[in-house]
Amino acid sequence: MKAFLATIALIATPALAQTPPAAPAPVAAPAPTPDYTNPQSWLCRPGRTDPCSADQSATIVKPDGSRSIETFAAAKDPTYDCFYVYPTVSLDPTPNSDMKAGQEENPVAAYQAARFAKHCRVFAPLYRQVTLSALQALLSGRAVNADRVMAYNDVKAAWDEYLAYDNHGRGVVLIGHSQGSGVLKALVADAIEGTPVQKQIISVLIPGTNVAVPMGKDVGGDLKSTPLCHRASDTGCVVSYVSFRADAPPPPNARFGVVPQPGMMAACVNPAALGGGSATTDAYLGAKGAGIASAPQGPWSSDGAPVTTPFVKVPGLLSTACVASGKFSYLAVTVNAVPADKRTDTIVGDVVYGGGILKEWGLHVIDMPVVMGDLVELSAAQAKAWLAKQPVAAVQ
Repeated sequence: MKAFLATIALIATPALAQTPPAAPAPVAAPAPTPDYTNPQSWLCRPGRTDPCSADQSATIVKPDGSRSIETFAAAKDPTYDCFYVYPTVSLDPTPNSDMKAGQEENPVAAYQAARFAKHCRVFAPLYRQVTLSALQALLSGRAVNADRVMAYNDVKAAWDEYLAYDNHGRGVVLIGHSQGSGVLKALVADAIEGTPVQKQIISVLIPGTNVAVPMGKDVGGDLKSTPLCHRASDTGCVVSYVSFRADAPPPPNARFGVVPQPGMMAACVNPAALGGGSATTDAYLGAKGAGIASAPQGPWSSDGAPVTTPFVKVPGLLSTACVASGKFSYLAVTVNAVPADKRTDTIVGDVVYGGGILKEWGLHVIDMPVVMGDLVELSAAQAKAWLAKQPVAAVQ
């Protein structure tokens, strides 16, 4: 059980779901200081073939079972940038990972960040994150010399390098998930708020981590001057949420959707309905499933036809709404099962062990896929609003 728990934070992809990773070989201790002038220190950079240029084509499955293929094209001359920090994925045996992109880092960037290239230039640094090995040790009660400050400092160094040599006054959308979202939350709080670069932040999209806000307010908790987003025209704001099934709300021991600070709650901003309420989502789900920590995805339609693209879209099948219940605040995900609909009523994404669901994790592994299209288009709308506020000569 404990060994399994170390893998459930792995935001696996269909590619990983088909081929479980081999046991990692011992590696050397992490390098003292990453050199972000070296292109190899970046998981993704514009203008090269890397995980953020991976195939994003999707099979659209309609309610009557008919299908079509949605192709994907990255923007040729994007007007803003995206800075992405990936979640806990490293299988390195050391408490902090090395700086080598492998079978964990590459796929997760392909499935979480590459779609944003539809509108922006994507930058994603490698960083010496706290590994799954360290998480396993922590969950088993063993002392671990994992260095979260090291992980943060790496991302901060990459951010500084990007600002100095790549940004040129452009607007930036910060994007993360899980550990990556936590690092970006700290970056905003410690290195962006109250500085001149804050005016260049288009938005902060950090699902899968708890962001504390005062009850009934938009700002003043973890972030002091970065409010929650309420409209697609809002800029300099944050989108944060953690997802659970609507019919499986957080149990008392849930780790997401709750914060320890008195008088505060976990932020929930619904990317599909920024102003509140419920809305159907523009989901991009993995064709084969949610990864090795989840059950495999069954047929997408009653005819059992195979899917050959990396992603599947199921228009109208999923809807989301922010829910506050007791001490928890979360994004409730509903599968709109209709008897006449020939598509599946079963969307995987729960963390499964020994045939049972670990309800305290909710739908953490698909926090982003359930609203991926909404997040991508929201970033574009916010960038348009941000650009409209800038002097013509300010953006190169």
